[in-house]
Amino acid sequence: MKGLTIDQIIHYQTEGYLIAEDVLTDEDLQPVIDELEQEIDKRARALHAEGKIAELHEHESFERRFALLHAQCPEIGKGFDISDYLGDAVFRFLGNDHLLDVVECLLGSELSCNPIQHLRAKLPWKPGANAEPDYFQNVPWHQDCAVTSVDSDASEIITFWLPLVNATAETGCMEVMPEVSKLGYLKHRKEGGTTIVPEQLPHVQPVLAECRKGSIVIMNKYTPHRGTTNTSDIVRWSLDLRYHKLGAQSGRSIHPSFAVRSAKQPELVLTQADKWRTLWQEAKLRRAEGKLHRV
Repeated sequence: MKGLTIDQIIHYQTEGYLIAEDVLTDEDLQPVIDELEQEIDKRARALHAEGKIAELHEHESFERRFALLHAQCPEIGKGFDISDYLGDAVFRFLGNDHLLDVVECLLGSELSCNPIQHLRAKLPWKPGANAEPDYFQNVPWHQDCAVTSVDSDASEIITFWLPLVNATAETGCMEVMPEVSKLGYLKHRKEGGTTIVPEQLPHVQPVLAECRKGSIVIMNKYTPHRGTTNTSDIVRWSLDLRYHKLGAQSGRSIHPSFAVRSAKQPELVLTQADKWRTLWQEAKLRRAEGKLHRV
């Protein structure tokens, strides 16, 4: 198990975030990228058949093709999150050993995959070329605990954000506020999205969390962070994953958590993608009562 060094763990505990470099290999990430390319191609061909896309851009790279297709028909991005398309490769990656070795250093050997997880395609944006980036392109300052239910306040839920291309200032990496996690939960409100209320926003110099492909930005659930604009000519693809201790409240109990690693009860680990898909499909059929999360 490679995992994290003591110095890295101390940095995470002190600052509320850590950029762990070169955790994942191309072999870890390529199956996910291949699956995304196949999904994009399938959607593009369906929209082409409907006359909504004129040019398929079949020979463009993973980093560029989606933006060219999206410019012709934004519908191609509809329902393109992890819990929507539920791909085999993404499911296998949720239990990737290199990733879980890092998670285990912070949460122990009994691990559950949290259902709050996202795939994001941050599109290129040029001043004057299109509208201002919306909430889902540039999420404002927030803490990840804000989108959990209050019954999970005692749960240690850690975010593992990883890019599928280099996340730089140009491609739209995140900014984080160091040490603010020590303040606990800050009040949020809905304003296009979930964001910290202005009067509670700390006056802290943010850190630009540039992160190479294969590296991970790890964040405490109380660490304020936000997105920045992608001014490059490529799509900044990323996965936003969270893990918590097996048996703890997930903060989204209406959606399925599942065991990804257990030294004590390895038989609990979910290894079948079909079963994972069924859990999500059943969850979506159930009507949620009350608020999805505290905000």
